[in-house]
Amino acid sequence: MDTARDILPLPGASNEHLTGLVKEILLHLGEDPSREGLERTPARVAKSLQELTSGYHVDIDRLINDALFDVSYSEMVVVKDIDFYSMCEHHLLPFFGQCHVAYIPNGKVIGLSKIPRIVEAFSRRLQVQERLTSQIAEIILKKIQPLGVAVVMEARHLCMEMRGAQSKNSPTITSSMVGVFRSDPRTREEFLGFVNVPRR
Repeated sequence: MDTARDILPLPGASNEHLTGLVKEILLHLGEDPSREGLERTPARVAKSLQELTSGYHVDIDRLINDALFDVSYSEMVVVKDIDFYSMCEHHLLPFFGQCHVAYIPNGKVIGLSKIPRIVEAFSRRLQVQERLTSQIAEIILKKIQPLGVAVVMEARHLCMEMRGAQSKNSPTITSSMVGVFRSDPRTREEFLGFVNVPRR
């Protein structure tokens, strides 16, 4: 998701409209949006919100482009330790961590660089971690029809750490296992073994 051609035109609120809304929020919080430290904050927040939710406007087919290849390889493909950042749809606070993806080809593979881009495309939306995990698995299943897909995500949620329970150092782990990763315990255990190997 690092090229402009992957991103569709934004149909939502304009930057100017969002800027005005952020200024209203600051006023309702009891702040003075015209003071020196906040004068340019509404425009900055509007721009960052558009960037952090840019995944809504990514065309997955254009992102993948022609990076689908016919191969005879049939062993597990694993891309691990993919850093991701997303926004909790309940409180609009960040959650972030690492994503691990695996699939077993069935005559077709996808370019390795496309997997982190797919993760980013779905992360840059208002999300819950459970749905995000499933969406990544489902799109890979749909695009290359492998024998199975596995996705594990581990994340820290600032909506839990900064407010509410204020629970620190309590990462949330979610998984989506499809095809042979669900039906074959040995395949699933092999993948989890790869995931649990410390990064060097």
